This record gives sequence, structure tokens and C-alpha cells, in this order.
Amino acid sequence: MITTHQPEHVVIVGAGIIGLGHAVAALDAGYRVTVLEQDHAAVLASVRNFGHVCASVQAGELGELAQESLPIWSGLAERAGVEARRSGTLAVARTEAEEAVLQELIAERAPEGARLLTGAEVSDQLRLDRSALRPVHLAGALLPSDVTADPRTAVARIAAWVAAHERGAVQFGTTVFGADHGAAHVTVATNQGDIVADRIVIAAGHLVGRLFPELAEQHAVRECVLQMTRVRAPHNMDFGPAVLTGTSMLRYGAFAGPAADALRAEMQKNRRDLIEIDANAMFTQQADGTLLVGDSHESHTSAPPFMREAWTELLLAEAAHVLGAPRLEVIERWQGIYATSSKQDILRATPAPGIDVVSLTTGVGMTVGLGLGARTVASWG
Repeated sequence: MITTHQPEHVVIVGAGIIGLGHAVAALDAGYRVTVLEQDHAAVLASVRNFGHVCASVQAGELGELAQESLPIWSGLAERAGVEARRSGTLAVARTEAEEAVLQELIAERAPEGARLLTGAEVSDQLRLDRSALRPVHLAGALLPSDVTADPRTAVARIAAWVAAHERGAVQFGTTVFGADHGAAHVTVATNQGDIVADRIVIAAGHLVGRLFPELAEQHAVRECVLQMTRVRAPHNMDFGPAVLTGTSMLRYGAFAGPAADALRAEMQKNRRDLIEIDANAMFTQQADGTLLVGDSHESHTSAPPFMREAWTELLLAEAAHVLGAPRLEVIERWQGIYATSSKQDILRATPAPGIDVVSLTTGVGMTVGLGLGARTVASWG
């Protein structure tokens, strides 16, 4: 009698970019994979973002994971038809303090291929009519390796690829109530019945506390909410780079240094309005000619649904200033959300044998999520 060995079965809870990053890596490693998602489509953090894979501006472990994610994004563009392109990132300096941050970045820790731009070159990158504008750009830095994906379609296409794989399955509308490790297997209790697996990955983002409240409390997991908009580009921009501004230089590790410290002090004095909403004034360019503009940050134990119109108007005004436009036409507004923590950027825990809990507790899921999944699967040996 001939018997065939079944590959180990991995259940992944959460069909956002972190969960799907684990699913892709597990399938590539030869596992059998079932992804469970409580909603009937992706509606949370992984579709409410800029789609910016901003690898060039990360540092430390996040920087390593970001670089590991880039080739995975390229592979999924080919294998799964994910709309992801090497757009690069344009960091724009509108003050001397911001320009000093970019000069320090390029002089001391320049990402591969990065270069400084003059103000005129920044205007050219943004396709501005310089003859009709008062110059607002002093300088810029072009970081060419970064990727922009369509956040509205990326996770759906990755999920479809997983579901079509001979060893993959995706179950939407499936709520997980708990997971118990037995003598040889992990049993996952769901509203569709129990599922038996060899191991389980909980990638529930800011909802991790619904399954493991003690872990959420121990790791100080909260909900960070953002205000974002989609606007019409004020002119033909030819589908160019993602654009960061001075507030971005205060958020990302690659910019950190004496110049960024000086910029923070200047902005606390002169742009207190942006500091108070913890702004990352930036935008990405999408294939349909629209721009995704944001964002503010505010953390809660349970986020209220209400948005402050003054915050959105402030962010829109920053984007309009960069683009030399009097005002931007808003098509949609929404509230983004992700897990945040004051203790760490990544929550990793193994509450029982065969059960891995992985949550990114900072807002760069699209940037590092695929690499994070690959690292988890590689650790299984």
C-alpha cells in the first residue's frame, strides 16, 4: 500500500497584508494554508492606506524587513497581478531645516540610488508649470527603489492568488473564537465549525485583543486612527513618485539625526498645527490619476468614528501647497486604522505550542508585512 505524506496545515487568522504575507511565504515553503477572515472582504488597515512601500526611509529591523519585502512585491506583481510599480519616493524640502535633513540623509546614510534634487528638479518631478508659480521647493531627495501599490486591490488579488493555489484556501465571513493546542494539533474554533491544523498564525492587527486580551494589554496595543482623502490631481502628473514632506522626516527612522532634531524644534515653534495632529503630510499617485492624501494620527483604546474636518483641511492645504494648487477636489474621505504600541514596533508571541501571534504595531504594514511573514515562516525550520 502506497501512502502519501500530507504537507503540514497552517491556519492564518486575518486576510490583511500581514496575514497574506504569512500565507504566501507558507505556500512557497510547501505548507498547506487556510486563511480565515471575519469580514467578507478586506476593509480595515490594508485597504485604508497610501499603498506606499516606503523601504528607503525605514531603519533597524523595520528597514531590513522593508528591503526583504520589495522582491516579494515584485514577485506578486507577476504571479498575482498585483498593481504595484517601482514609483520611487520624492522627499520635498520647503524650508532650510527640511533641506538640511535631506542633505544629512544623502551624505551619511543614503539609500541605494538616492540623490539630491534642486527645487527646479522637484517641480519637474511634480510636472509643475514653474513659469506660473511662486517657487516653494528649496530642494528634494529622490529615493528610487520604493514601490507604490494600489491599496484598494492589492490584498484582494493576493488573497485570490492564495485561494487559487493547489494548497491554498481563503474563507471570508469566518469568525475565529479561539485556538487550543492539543497533543498533536491546534484546533481553531470558528462560526463555520472547528478546523484542525498543525499550527496557527494570528495576524489580527489591532483586533488581537479579541482573541488574546492579555497579550494586547501586556504589549500596550491600541488603535491608531488616521484621516485620509482621495483627490483629483490638479494637473497631469504622469503617474510619478510618492511624495513626502517635512512631517515625514520626523516619523521615519532613516531621517533620524541632528538635522531632524533641529527640524522638530523648528516645527514645534512654527507649525504647531501639524505637530498637534501628529501629521504625516504626504500623498501617493494612483493609476487612475487620483492622489491619496493624508494623514493625521490619534491613538485610542477603542477608536471613535468621528473625524475632525479641520484636520483634513490642514492636510489638504499642505498637499495643495506642494502642488502649487489653490485647492484640491476631494472625491472620498475615510478613517484609516492600525495597531499601535508605545512598547514595540512588532508584537511577536507564542502563547502556546503551534500558535504564533504576529501584529505590526506601527503604520508600515504595506512596507514590511510581506517580509515579516517570510521571516515567521522561515523560523519554523
